Amino acid sequence: MSKAHQKNHQTAGQESSAAVQNNQGYKLERGLNKRHVQFIAIGGTIGTGLFLGSGKSIALTGPSIVFVYIAVGIVMFLLMRAIGELMYADPDQHTFIAFITRYLGPGWGSFAGWSYWIVLILIGMSELTAVGTYFVTFFSTFGIDLSAWQFLIELAFLLTMVAINVIAVRVFGEAEFWFSMIKITLIVAMIITAVVMVAVNFHYPAVRMAGSDSISPAGHAGIDNILNGFSIAPNGWLSFFMSFQMVFFAYEMIEFVGVTVSETQNPRKVLPKAINEIIVRVLVFYVGALVAIMLIVPWRTFKPLPDGSFASPFVMVFRYAGLDWAAALVFFVVITAAASALNSLLYSAGRNLFELAHTSQSSSLHSLSRISRRGHVPARAIVFSGVLIMLSPVVRTLPGLSSAFVLFASASSAVIIFIYILLMVSHRRYRQSTDFMADGFVMPAYKWTGTVAILFFVVIYVSLFLAADTRISAICGLVWLFGFGGICLWKHRHSL
Repeated sequence: MSKAHQKNHQTAGQESSAAVQNNQGYKLERGLNKRHVQFIAIGGTIGTGLFLGSGKSIALTGPSIVFVYIAVGIVMFLLMRAIGELMYADPDQHTFIAFITRYLGPGWGSFAGWSYWIVLILIGMSELTAVGTYFVTFFSTFGIDLSAWQFLIELAFLLTMVAINVIAVRVFGEAEFWFSMIKITLIVAMIITAVVMVAVNFHYPAVRMAGSDSISPAGHAGIDNILNGFSIAPNGWLSFFMSFQMVFFAYEMIEFVGVTVSETQNPRKVLPKAINEIIVRVLVFYVGALVAIMLIVPWRTFKPLPDGSFASPFVMVFRYAGLDWAAALVFFVVITAAASALNSLLYSAGRNLFELAHTSQSSSLHSLSRISRRGHVPARAIVFSGVLIMLSPVVRTLPGLSSAFVLFASASSAVIIFIYILLMVSHRRYRQSTDFMADGFVMPAYKWTGTVAILFFVVIYVSLFLAADTRISAICGLVWLFGFGGICLWKHRHSL
């Protein structure tokens, strides 16, 4: 790297002012500090799936699910190291998607940018629907019918999240900090509960879980719940293999911390530590929680309910511990996790649309690239994304649109795999370019680790064709890649 190039990088890393102007000439306030970014990274790895869906994961392949979480976590850590190196080299970029445009061309950049934004909107719509459903389901166990109020519940929830995002980025950071604190507190409390129950050889009676007519059998807390009859693939090797895609989707949006860099104080100091701690968080919060659950609840106890869902393992653990209000506690944390997810999705969707609008040739779309004078945030892009997410209740009421939404939402999970692959290829191009910052946050052995990550993502996509409930998603994803991707490449075929 030339001395002039090194000087430019050093200049980019000196953020003494509240707001800095990037090389494209638009400003966002650097209102996030180290505490915010670290907890945003934590929040990105802990979603509602851990609190509600981990029972299904355990039932699929038993105690070996722990090894799956560790293996997938390592690959996702490699993805984050690649994103981290790119963002460290140019911390003024508002989204990591910009690097796909820079190193793979505007065609792939346009495909990735618009696809990622659409994925965020679809996931946001699903999260909003889930929030309303959580409220209705939870209160129905007490004989309170809120189904007629579901739309208003969702509207109030979304408006609150939009307000948090629009006021100022530091308000968003504080909200995410406390959301993450609540989730972490519950996980740590459950792990401590499990340790104490095992230490005293705690025996628990049979209990009926709220919202279920089935009785969970009596038992005891002990390591034998994991070791007795242990097998890597107790339900067959196909089930074990399929568990990788389930765990992979649990890690989706872990890359969110990469969107915060342009609004972080001293990003070159904060970013490496936040990313390097991700693997530790995976081991403590995901693996620690799963081991704690299986120490108390024998993994064969997890059976699907009549509607195909699984009881929350967190509720089961606390109920066995004698806490009758466990369902209310977990409900509160699940709502918090959903709020955190929707809050983060709005933040990321707003920044990605802001970037897309700024580079668009359309005057009407370009207007979405304006930032608010008071909060220095892309308020128009955030509000527009929020309006689209709010269409979720409308979509549910129209049978034709509802079916299409389910189809698109399921396909969105497949599409994000393409974006991950494009990011890894972009990182490889960066390492081969004159932009490479040798003294930056360098990903080790990038040729090998990058190849491993790409091959893993390809294998995950292929696995989608093996199950009936994901096959349509895989096919729709390919249609989107060749259809929309082909349009983007054709449109930008003459661009350098």
